[in-house]
Amino acid sequence: MSGSIRNLDREYDCTVRLLDDTEYTCTIQRDAKGQYLFDLICHHLNLLEKDYFGIRYVDPDKQRHWLEVTKCIAKQMKSQPPFTMCLRVKFYPPDPAALKEEITRYLVFLQIKRDLYHGRLLCKTTDAAMLAAFILQAEIGDYDPGKHPEGYSSKFQFFPKHSEKLERRISDIHKTELIGQTPETSELNFLQKAQMLETYGVDPHPCKDVSGNPAFLAFTPFGFVVLQGNKRVHFLKWNEVTKLKFEGKIFHIYANQKEDKKIILTYFAPTPEACKHLWKCGVENQAFYKLEKSSQVRTVSSSNLFFKGSRFRYSGRVAKEVMEQNQCYSLHVNVGSVSSISDDKYGMFVLFLSLSPLPWTGLESLRDSAHSTPVRSVSHGDSFMPRSRSLATDASEGSAVISDEAYSPSDSVLPTPVAEHSLELAVARDLSDSRATVEGAEGASPLSEVEQVNTFVLSVLRLLLVTIGLLFVLLFLLIVLTESDLDVAFLRDIRQTPEFEQFHYEYFCPLRRWFACKLRWAGSLLINK
Repeated sequence: MSGSIRNLDREYDCTVRLLDDTEYTCTIQRDAKGQYLFDLICHHLNLLEKDYFGIRYVDPDKQRHWLEVTKCIAKQMKSQPPFTMCLRVKFYPPDPAALKEEITRYLVFLQIKRDLYHGRLLCKTTDAAMLAAFILQAEIGDYDPGKHPEGYSSKFQFFPKHSEKLERRISDIHKTELIGQTPETSELNFLQKAQMLETYGVDPHPCKDVSGNPAFLAFTPFGFVVLQGNKRVHFLKWNEVTKLKFEGKIFHIYANQKEDKKIILTYFAPTPEACKHLWKCGVENQAFYKLEKSSQVRTVSSSNLFFKGSRFRYSGRVAKEVMEQNQCYSLHVNVGSVSSISDDKYGMFVLFLSLSPLPWTGLESLRDSAHSTPVRSVSHGDSFMPRSRSLATDASEGSAVISDEAYSPSDSVLPTPVAEHSLELAVARDLSDSRATVEGAEGASPLSEVEQVNTFVLSVLRLLLVTIGLLFVLLFLLIVLTESDLDVAFLRDIRQTPEFEQFHYEYFCPLRRWFACKLRWAGSLLINK
């Protein structure tokens, strides 16, 4: 009996909420790592293109985290079991249509539909109506007057809030323009439409700029963006971003733009933990979208020197490796062989390798359980935020209008909230005077030469202090080896080696005699005085 109790102590119950709002429950060992749980979920979903996904959780302080696959789950959670987490899209595919598996496309479809509802995917009214009509076609099929009475689209929650006029426009598109589209085709059209929006893939992090104004920072497949007020004030491509760094609540983005123009953007997170999470997300997104191969991944530090601050290393394949593998072969999901097994919502899929792309077939059993159900959110008004210009126009004009209102994403489904935290950063205005920010074409004042010199001097002093400390430690160990009478096995073995004996008699003893002579001479001078 005692053995059974001990075994229970080593196991934890874990629940993972999936993208269709169903839950997967399992038992994990106390020392299980994140990779074990992630592989369990992927096996449950028959998901092979898993590089785009991750498991997210919230700690007791309401701070979001991505589960690190190389670390122990129990040590990351910082809470008592049972553990609750969510499967979410971590890296949005740059081209969703290039995904080879239907299950991958469908899960990305569910994620983007969720983003649309919670106000993270912003668009003008015409785009919003088309996206909602695609969702409607994918979920209920062709319009049927006998099954779909007047106002039938109002039963679906596509957005935080919308007008009756928009609702009628959605119904008109569904009735007239989408007749005959299969659910798979509608979902693909939805993905291709969403991909063209400026906020595609945005997972906003609330911050404040150096003047104390609210801002949202986000990492997309194409680069780093800052949304502030009703404008996208910054867009930096991944090949322009040179470094991401944080110190406490302060987050820095270093970049090189055209004509070797260097800029530094500085923002303030609500808490040090939120800033660290922001930094980790940035490091992972940059590695995934920018690097050619995973072998190029390096451990990065949050500070200037290698011995100070947080260190983090991205693990996994990068986007180009995933896309290259997709080009080598096509995975065909044979839904005709789907079998229903207990509570497995996704069934069992038979995967075939083929030399050319094959038709895209459906996931009816999963789709039936994933209607657009209402989820808690904050209203953003009736009008949708328009996408005003292309990226080329943005680069020339400096900023793009995103909406007539301030960008303000609402809360996500628990346990992964994107809350509008109250950022009490009154000190930000004081710090802005002492921390210059270079913002290139945006018109900010450049970083002063004095501050650059001070930063360099501080770094050199830190390096000297660490070097001196290491020398003292080595000297102490050397004295212990040569002068102490400690009869420890490994010390005795070292002393008996020919190399150590030669060093002791030819170098250490003469050096010791020289120091003793100098000390006696200094002592005699003091006595004579």
